[in-house]
Amino acid sequence: MTDLDLTRELCAFIEKSPTAFHTVASISAYLDEAGFRRLNENDSWSVAPGDACYVIRNNSSIIAFKAGADIPADGARFQMAVSHTDSPMLKVKHNPEMDGPQETLRIDVETYGGMIDATWLDRPLGIAGRVMVRTADGRVKSRLVASDRDVALIPNVAIHQMRETNKGRELNRQVDLAPIFSAGLLGRGAFDAMIAELAGTDPASILGKELFLYNRMPPHVWGWADEFVSAQRLDDHQCAFASLKAFIAAQNPSCITVFGCFDNEEVGSGTKQGAHSTFLRDTLVRVNAALGGTDEDYLRALARSFLVSCDNSHAIHPNHPELYDGENCGRLNGGVIIKESANQKYTTDAFSRAVFTAVCEDAGVPYQTFANRSDSPGGFTLGNISNTQVSVHAVDVGLAQLAMHSSFETAGAADAAHLLRALEAFYGAEIAIEGADAFTVKLATQL
Repeated sequence: MTDLDLTRELCAFIEKSPTAFHTVASISAYLDEAGFRRLNENDSWSVAPGDACYVIRNNSSIIAFKAGADIPADGARFQMAVSHTDSPMLKVKHNPEMDGPQETLRIDVETYGGMIDATWLDRPLGIAGRVMVRTADGRVKSRLVASDRDVALIPNVAIHQMRETNKGRELNRQVDLAPIFSAGLLGRGAFDAMIAELAGTDPASILGKELFLYNRMPPHVWGWADEFVSAQRLDDHQCAFASLKAFIAAQNPSCITVFGCFDNEEVGSGTKQGAHSTFLRDTLVRVNAALGGTDEDYLRALARSFLVSCDNSHAIHPNHPELYDGENCGRLNGGVIIKESANQKYTTDAFSRAVFTAVCEDAGVPYQTFANRSDSPGGFTLGNISNTQVSVHAVDVGLAQLAMHSSFETAGAADAAHLLRALEAFYGAEIAIEGADAFTVKLATQL
């Protein structure tokens, strides 16, 4: 598979994954095809060396693992890569319909995450998410829904009515971000009727819903030299997809490899399914126990373990290079970015940087460095948040992109392959960690 083939597969993955719930379903399909077995948190777990399994929480976060067939007698270790399933979007409120002038009908929404509001104007929007449906046997079950067609749009105000709009305009999220749903043919109740039809039920049977508007512009590779990929939700689906492909492809009999994708990173991760929850810790503890390990064995395994936090980074903006640190900035198609921050918003330190750099250099994968300007606070990601529950050596990495948190983002068409190769090497490597004093890395090709 060429780099462009991989990126086009990424585009198809994104198109099938309009919400975090759909993303987990898409990931599960890949794992099922690769022969993984699903575990449930409310069951007892049976895991043997050589097993490949996954577990889902809230239908919006997922963790998969492969237990090595030849884990050393002196103890296990975890080699992990994590990313997130969510992106900034417009969430539909429970009572979704708002009347407008001249019999128009609008959708009542609120923003989820730190989105660039103006990028949602004049875009074709679909509706997707999950609904909880009461079934004929008395159970209430979760069902995914997606309109797979344009059903709403947020129209701009014409320049004739707002002459100063090009001089800068702050959007009021209650007023300016209300999508139009009908020009008069649909009345009250039409929205819930639409959702019920998508779910294959009647409106009265829907007891709960989590629905989002999503940009339906098709993801695609573009440029005269096919250098770019643009899509909704590149942050963080580009990393999640490349991590998943690397995890499935890599083989490592001497450790437990782990792939994780968590919801709610864009709003702080402080949910039962977020990186700050016990989900990762619970899973690792249960895997260790199912393989016959004690509590002491688990703590020893953590001391030997390593985590790669994968969340997209910023490419230097061609029109505004002054916004970036000129010595520590990434470019499109320049390779995997290693992110660092003095205030510990990223987990990278000298030790973890050295481990990941060694993997990249030995695998022949290009890498870059990113740090914010010293007068700019920057954002955070899930690496240091997950480390509060599972404390291991960790590095924060990502891929360069433009217009992060736009409804349509842009990245380099070659970079997904760079991350895939780096993580495939990482997952397959023999990494021996000696506290924080020393380590050795041997790739699978060197063993």
